[in-house]
Amino acid sequence: MASTSVSLTLPVLPLDDEVVLPGMVVPLDLNDTDVRAAVEAAQAAARSEGGKPRVLLVPRIDGTYASTGVLGTVEQVGRLADGDPGALIRGRGRVRIGAGTTGPGAALWVEGIRVDQEVPEPLPGQVADLVKEYKALATAWLRKRGAWQVVDRVQAIDDVSALADNSGYSPFLTTEQKVELLETADPVARLKLATQQLRDHLAEQDVAETIAKDVQEGVDKQQREFLLRRQLEAVRKELRELNGDAAKDGEESDDYRARVEAADLPEKVREAALKEVDKLERSSDQSPEGSWIRTWLDTVLELPWNERTEDAYDIQGAQAVLDAEHAGLEDVKERITEYLAVRKRRSERGLGVVGGRRGGAVLALVGPPGVGKTSLGESVAHAMGRKFVRVALGGVRDEAEIRGHRRTYVGALPGRIVRAIKEAGSMNPVVLLDEIDKVGSDFRGDPAAALLEVLDPAQNHTFRDHYLEVELDLSDVVFLATANVLEAIPEALLDRMELVRLDGYTEDEKVVIARDHLLPRQLERAGLDKDEVVLDESALRKLAGEYTREAGVRTLERSIARLLRKIAAQHEMGERKLPFTVTDADLRALIGRPHHVPESAQDPAERRTAVPGVATGLAVTGAGGDVLYVEASLADPETGAAGLTLTGQLGDVMKESAQIALSFLRSHGAELELPVGDLKDRGVHIHFPAGAVPKDGPSAGVTMTTALASLLSGRLVRTDVAMTGEVSLTGRVLPIGGVKQKLLAAHRAGVTTVVIPKRNEPDLDDVPAEVLDKLDVHAVTDVRQVLELALAPATNGASPEVPAAAMGVPPRLLALGEDATG
Repeated sequence: MASTSVSLTLPVLPLDDEVVLPGMVVPLDLNDTDVRAAVEAAQAAARSEGGKPRVLLVPRIDGTYASTGVLGTVEQVGRLADGDPGALIRGRGRVRIGAGTTGPGAALWVEGIRVDQEVPEPLPGQVADLVKEYKALATAWLRKRGAWQVVDRVQAIDDVSALADNSGYSPFLTTEQKVELLETADPVARLKLATQQLRDHLAEQDVAETIAKDVQEGVDKQQREFLLRRQLEAVRKELRELNGDAAKDGEESDDYRARVEAADLPEKVREAALKEVDKLERSSDQSPEGSWIRTWLDTVLELPWNERTEDAYDIQGAQAVLDAEHAGLEDVKERITEYLAVRKRRSERGLGVVGGRRGGAVLALVGPPGVGKTSLGESVAHAMGRKFVRVALGGVRDEAEIRGHRRTYVGALPGRIVRAIKEAGSMNPVVLLDEIDKVGSDFRGDPAAALLEVLDPAQNHTFRDHYLEVELDLSDVVFLATANVLEAIPEALLDRMELVRLDGYTEDEKVVIARDHLLPRQLERAGLDKDEVVLDESALRKLAGEYTREAGVRTLERSIARLLRKIAAQHEMGERKLPFTVTDADLRALIGRPHHVPESAQDPAERRTAVPGVATGLAVTGAGGDVLYVEASLADPETGAAGLTLTGQLGDVMKESAQIALSFLRSHGAELELPVGDLKDRGVHIHFPAGAVPKDGPSAGVTMTTALASLLSGRLVRTDVAMTGEVSLTGRVLPIGGVKQKLLAAHRAGVTTVVIPKRNEPDLDDVPAEVLDKLDVHAVTDVRQVLELALAPATNGASPEVPAAAMGVPPRLLALGEDATG
C-alpha cells in the first residue's frame, strides 16, 4: 500500500463540532471571524504562489483541536442561499498537524504532512468483499431514505479511500465517530470502521422501526376501540331517548375521582378509594385490573357509610307492635324493650359512641321450627324503626360467603354481611342470620369461624371484608341469629351471642295465634271474607290439640288452610252455603279424623300403658319437647338368652342409663319387694318405639327404671303420669335439661301428672302459668318416690289412684323431699 508524505504550510480553518472528510464539498459562512481570516489568508497566499487558495480544515471539539485535519481548496467565494457571504470548500486529503508557524493575514498558520495512502490495483479479495458490503449497506440505507439519485453515485465510487470518506455525509454519525474516521489513515481500516458504523446504525434503525410499528399498531387499536366505545355510547344514548329514559351524564358516571370526592365517605375509606382511582387512571382500557377497580369503586360508593335510621324510642309503642305481631315470646319482647330503653337513656346522655363502638346487640333465638324466630326479626325491625334484611346461612360452606373473596379472583364479590348492609341502605339495620346452626365447613374454610368477628361486640366496629379491605363499622347493627339446635352452634360463636330460648307455644297461645294471625292470612289466600267462614274457638282448640302436635304453628296453619280450601271447594260445587261457622264437631267431616288423640282419652284397653312394663317419658328433640314411651319385657327362661337387649336406635348415654336402671333394681329388688331373681336367669329387653329416630341422653333413666319395676311387679304405670330425670346407681334422681319443653309436650299429650328431679324445681318459673295450672308437678329426689307415684296399686291397675303420700298436697306442685314417707 503506497503512501505520500508532503510537507505543507497552511492557514487553519477551525470547525466547531463539525468534521469534513476528504472528498466532501461544504459551504462555510464567512461571517464567522475564524473562517473569514483563514479564507483571506489563503487567498493572499494564492495570489503570491498561484493556484487555488488552500486551507487546513481542523475539527475543534470543546476548544481542543484534532491531531489530523483535511486539506481544503476554496472553490468559490460568493453568497450562500440565505444571502450571507460564504465560501465553497472541497476536502482534498488528510494532513497530520505539526508545529505552528507564521504567515500572512490574521489566521493561524501551521505546518503539516500529507498522510494519504493508496490501495494497489486490483483490490485484494477481502477488500473487494468489504467494498461490496459497504455499498450494499449504504444502498439499503439510502433507499429507506428515498435518496435514489445518491445510490448511483455511491455505486460508481471504486476508490477504497473515497468510499470510506463518503460516509462523512452520513447524518447519523456523531462528531466523535467522524473524528475517528478522519484520524484513521489506512483506507481499508477506515472502510471497515465506516462499514461497522453503518451496520450498527441499520440494526438500531430496524429495532426502532419494529418498536414504532408495534406502538403505532397499539395506538391504532386504542383509537379504534375508543371510537367504537364512543359510537356505542351514542347508540345507547339514542336508545334511552327512544325508550323515554332520562339520559345519564356519562362523564359523571365515568369520572370516579369526582364521585369519590363528592361522596360522604370516612377519611380512611376516601384515601383507599382515591388510591384505586389513581391506579385506574394509569391502567389501560384493555387491562383486566381496570374492570376490577371499577367494580370495587362502585361497591364502595354504593355502601351507606354514614347513613343511619333514627331509632323509635317509643318503648310502649314498640311493645305494642311486638304484641300485635307475635303472641307469647315474652323473653324476646322483654329483651328488645330493654335494649330500646338503654339506647334511649344513652342517647339522652350523649353516650351514642364510646371508644369507637356503638350500642348494637347480638341475640341468638334458639327453638324448634315454626315458633316464629324468622318472622320475629322483621317485627323487631318494625318496632325499632330500622331497616330489616335477612341473610340465609343454611347450607353455606364457603368462608368467602361471609368475609368476601379476594379481588384477584374472577367474579369476586363482597361477603353476605357487606351485601346485607348495602341492601339495607343504612349502617344500623336489623340483620337476621337465619339458620346459623346449619352452617357447614369443608376444604373452603369454616363460615362459622368467619362469623366470630362479625358477632363480637368488641371487634365488629373494625370488621374487614376480604373484598373491601377497608374497615366497616358493624357495632350499631342488631344481629338476630336463629337456630333449631343449640348444640350445633360452635361454643366460641355461641359465647358471643346472648341466648334467648323459644320453647314453643301452649295450647292457649296456639289458639290466640290461629285466631289473630293464621286464620286472617289463610282466609285471604283462600279467597274468603272473614264473615263468610268463622272458626269457633272449640274448633281451633281441637285443631291445635288433636290434629297437630308440635312446638310451633306451621302444621296448624296448614290444617287451617286445608280446612278453608275444603269449604271453598264445597261452596263452589254447591254443597255448602256461606256464611258457615265451623265447630269441633265439623272437623272430622271436613278434614278427617284427629291424628293425635291423648292417651287419657283412649279406651283403657287400648292405651300403651294398659300392660305392665310400659312407662311414659319426656324428651327434647329438634322439633321441641315430645312424649317418649319405654317398653320392657322378660325373655322365656327356657330360651337361655340372659342379659340386656336394647333397641330403638339408642345412643351410648341412653344405653348406659338402661344398664344403671337394671343394676339398681338388681341390688335393691328385695327392698322394693320385686322378684329380682327373674333378672338373673332371664333376658331383659328394653325397647323405645319410633325406632327410626335416633335417641340419646340420660333423662330417660327414671322412665326405664319405672318400666322394669312395672314389669317385675305386674303393676301398671298410670296413664296420666309422665316422667323425666337421670337415675344413679344408688337410686338418686339427678337434674336434666329442657324442663319447659318437656312440660309443654306433656300438656299437649294430655298428661296431667309429671315427675321431675327436685333440683330442676327452679326451672318451673319458665313454664307458662296456664300450663302449670293444668299439671300436677312432683319434684323428687329418689327413684323410690317415682315408683310410688307412677305405679298403680296392684289391686286396681285399670283406674289407678294417687298414692296416699300425695294426698292433701296442692295440685300445682307436689314436692317430695328425701324425708318423704309412705
